[in-house]
Amino acid sequence: MFHVYVLRSSKTGRRYIGSCENLEDRLRRHNSGDSKATRHGIPWALVHSESFSNRAEAVRKERYYKTGRGRAELDRLRP
Repeated sequence: MFHVYVLRSSKTGRRYIGSCENLEDRLRRHNSGDSKATRHGIPWALVHSESFSNRAEAVRKERYYKTGRGRAELDRLRP
């Protein structure tokens, strides 16, 4: 399974969108500072995720969430 995930930084309030195969390990690596792109916002909390059967579908959804319409959709999901 491949996952698209949305993280929210407790420190900065910013959102990060990514995709991976092992969601738990990826979240751990974001919060341990292994990723230069997210090191500044530790700690990160998972706010949304979706699962897909192949990488191509997950990457397609990740790219969609990074567009204006995708960001608007994520804003509507936020409580």
